[in-house]
Amino acid sequence: NIATKGLTPERLLEIEMVNYKFLTPGKIVILLQGRFAGKKAIIVKTFDGSRERQFGHALVAGIERAPLKVTKGMSEKKVLKRSKCKPFVKFVNLRHVMPTRYQVDIDVKSVVKAADMGPDAKTSRKDIKKGLKDLFNKRYLAKPGSNAGIKFFYEKLRF
Repeated sequence: NIATKGLTPERLLEIEMVNYKFLTPGKIVILLQGRFAGKKAIIVKTFDGSRERQFGHALVAGIERAPLKVTKGMSEKKVLKRSKCKPFVKFVNLRHVMPTRYQVDIDVKSVVKAADMGPDAKTSRKDIKKGLKDLFNKRYLAKPGSNAGIKFFYEKLRF
């Protein structure tokens, strides 16, 4: 390979073992690959590697469909309808996420647990997504306060 030509095996190993200390729980990331490419997500937990995934990966919970714009003239019923969002939850390779500068204070760990995402889980993915939907909708309707990450998380990414 031309890119690795002239590098020692030790240096190649250093390049492979990238350190992801800044990807902490609560950090907002943008997914770069797969079905949810271009979508924003919150890191729930990071892993160095496991038997089934032999690479650094993270459990993320994100928004598949962002809430729509709300104006002052809309009725309360219409505001509630337009404020709904559709969540997703999945494991992602750490090389396939782009970190942002934003952190959020949404307690996703209370709803999503890594043990519940396995093939022999007690709770289904559908139940986890229902809990996430309630959590995300409740946090969206509350005011963002001084946390700029909340406002960023709920906006649709324009690119």
